[in-house]
Parts: sequence; C-alpha cells; structure tokens
Amino acid sequence: MQTVAIIGGGITGLVAAFYLQRRGHDVTVYEASDRVGGVIRSWRADGFLAESGPNTLLETSPQITQLVRDAGLASRRLDTDPGATARYVVRYGRPVPMPSGPAGLLTTDLFTWRAKLAVLREPFISRRRDGVEESVAQFVVRRFNQEFLDHAVDALVAGVYAGDPAKLSVVHAFPKLKALEDRYGSMIKGQIFGARERRRRGEVARDRAPKFSFDDGLQVLPDALAAQLGRAVRRQTPVTRLVRGAAGWTVHFRTAAGEGSAMHDAVVFCGTAGALAEVVLTGTPGALADNATEAGDLRAFAEIRYPPVSSVVLGFRRTDVAHACSGFGLLIPKLEGFKSLGTIFSSSLFPNRAPAGHLTLTTYVGGERHPKLASLSDDELVQLVCDDLRTLLGARGQPVFRHVAHYPRAIPQYNVGYGRFKERMQHLEQHWPGFFLAGHYRDGVSLSDSILSGIRISERVAACAASLHGSI
Repeated sequence: MQTVAIIGGGITGLVAAFYLQRRGHDVTVYEASDRVGGVIRSWRADGFLAESGPNTLLETSPQITQLVRDAGLASRRLDTDPGATARYVVRYGRPVPMPSGPAGLLTTDLFTWRAKLAVLREPFISRRRDGVEESVAQFVVRRFNQEFLDHAVDALVAGVYAGDPAKLSVVHAFPKLKALEDRYGSMIKGQIFGARERRRRGEVARDRAPKFSFDDGLQVLPDALAAQLGRAVRRQTPVTRLVRGAAGWTVHFRTAAGEGSAMHDAVVFCGTAGALAEVVLTGTPGALADNATEAGDLRAFAEIRYPPVSSVVLGFRRTDVAHACSGFGLLIPKLEGFKSLGTIFSSSLFPNRAPAGHLTLTTYVGGERHPKLASLSDDELVQLVCDDLRTLLGARGQPVFRHVAHYPRAIPQYNVGYGRFKERMQHLEQHWPGFFLAGHYRDGVSLSDSILSGIRISERVAACAASLHGSI
C-alpha cells in the first residue's frame, strides 16, 4: 500500500481516489473549495432541477458503466427519453433539424447543395502529409467547405468547447477526426470502417453513445464518490507547495486553522491548469532532470486559455413556448448573430426536471465568441437569453424559474500549439517520479473524458506502486 495525495476534488480526482482506495491505497483528496464535483452542479427548487455544468454523461466506454455500478448508483441512473434524439442547428434565424443519415443530408434545409456536394466529395480529398498542425477551421474547409464550417462545425465547437474553430487545434481538440484522416484518408470512410474497431473494443462513437444522468442530477455521482471516500476528502484545503525528497512527497496546504503539511508516496494533480500554475514544485527531481528549478517550473500552464461561460437555466410554462422542444437542444452558429451559444431542452431529456405543464431550458452564454457577456449580471443574462429564446423558440412572457451560474474560467482551449503543454506534462512526470497529471486540461474536456482520465490515472499509479513494492 502507498499513500497518495489527490489534488482537486472534481470528478477526475474523485474517480481516481475512489479506485485507488478500492485497490487498498491510502488516499487523501485536497479540495480548495467547500464542495466536490467541480463544474458538476445540480440544484433543485420549486419542482425544477437546474444543471449548471454538464447536463448528460456519455456512455462512451464500458468503464463508465462499471463506475456507476461500483459507486452503487445503477438504480438511480436515468437514461434520456428515447424520443429526445432530435438536435437542431440555427439557420435563417430558426432551428433546423440536423440530418440523421445520408438520406437526411440530401433533403435537409440546413445546407445548400454546394455543401451537400462537398460532403459527397470528401472521401476523394487527399489527406494532408506535410505535418503542419491545422486549426479545426482549416481542417474542415480543406476537407469540406466554408459553408460546412460556418453553419455546422462552428456551432458544434461552441457546444463542446465554447471555443473558436479558427484557434482550436484539430489534432488536440478533435484528435479522432485527425486520426480518421490519417488512417482512412477520409472522415466518411473512417466513420464506416472505424465503427467495426470500436465495436471490438466495446467503445461507442460520441454521436451514438447513450446519454444518461441520475434521479437528482449529475451531482449524485460526485456526492456518492465523496461519501464513500469519507474523511479522505479534505475540503477548503488548497495545496500551495509540493516538495520531493528521498522519503517521498511533502504536500503543503492551507486550512482555516493555518498552514499544514503531510507526507505521501505519490501525488496526482487533478485540478485546473490555472491552479497547477500556482503550485510551487521543489525538492529533488529524478535523475533525468538537469536543472531542478526549470524542471519544476509550472508557471507556463497559466497560458492555457479558459474562456468564461455562464449557465442560465430558465423554467417556462409549457403554453408560453411555441416550439415543441422535444429533442436534445439547439446550437447556434456565430453567423446567425445571436448572443447565446445554444440551449439544451433539459426537461425533455429526463423526467422530474420541471413541474407538470412546464419546461426547463438550459442556455450557455460567453465563451470565446462573446467572453464579456459571461460577466453580465444575473438579471442581464436572463433578459439576454429570453430575447434569444423569444426569436428561436417562440418563448413569451417571463420565466417562472431561473438559476444562473458563472464560470470565469470554464473550459480549457486546446488551441494550435497545445502540444507544447502536453510535452511539458510528460516532461514533469518523467523528471519527478511519483508525480502524475490528469484531468480535462490533458485528456479531453467532456465529462466522460474526465471520468476516464481518473480511471486511467488510478491504474497508472497502482501499476507504479506494484513495480516499486512488488504488490498492489
């Protein structure tokens, strides 16, 4: 058994700690705030349930299914309504259903014939071989055309990253797309032939992965993990310094009672990149490090961009919204000129998200598109969203429920050049034995990515312990 410090009580840190504890390791989770779960926040009032962060969890891997079982939450799982599959993208100022297959692509109003022909031509576009790192925008225009970028991919990028496709790196932000081109020479071919390999691995493509939540929202998962970890979770305990010595790691932290420290055999950092940049890493690095000061310098991670995003959850009477809102939600391309990024039809996805005769709609504002709007007051944000929903969904009157959450640093942007940060992460782990990095700044920004990151880092730490001590 070894003692492991987990820095960060978000979902990655909790999952890593949960599985390490199950393997018999002595874990301590250091969380700077007074709550666990990070951006996962579920809040119930007046018959409504507001999800301020992610709304659903994608079951992209059997490991996610197993986590739900291991956490004892199988009976509390809620799958999305089978009828809530429609997704909309705004064009011509109105929601247009996204095509669900080849036949739908030919008949959809979302694209002109020029864009439809670009999709049919895509399998014959040569792959890029010069090694130049492309932005998402460059990649999409090269393989499809400008219209496909402006009216589809731009909206998708806003929904996933709240980002700018002209800045995001395709190889880091959407690595599977680049991998499809590299292996199959085409997105279309890759979707067809890659499906067989995913089935063999037990994996599911994101666009086909089952979506689920829990009876009281996604907050159920981090709360359950924290409950099983018990006193191993230390809230309001920010870590300030990490010192590596011959006997292991000394973790220095602050509490309401003052400064403190504790010894651990290993340290796993699962917080944000910004928080990582504020940690002082000193002591004796491994034999591979030539310069201890340079080897432990974490300040460069402050350069990773996290745009602000605000979540606005509104409840309306069903009779006050003209649109059926029977699908997943809608995304909004920048060219359409709206101020919000998109809206999820939350109460159509799961039961008990709104009282009978009402709707719950979750809208996001800000991101790289409109960063200043995320800092508006709650009243201003509600009005902004109501204005957009009036045009897009025919919402009238005032909402009967509202819940606003602000995230000044929301989602890490895997922009062009992000490889230098990933190389730095590998460098740190190589030069500081017993120091591990995991989370959304490294392994993907979705909730499922963060969970899988926690599972995999727990396996790496356990394997490292086994190699050092000859047992788990």
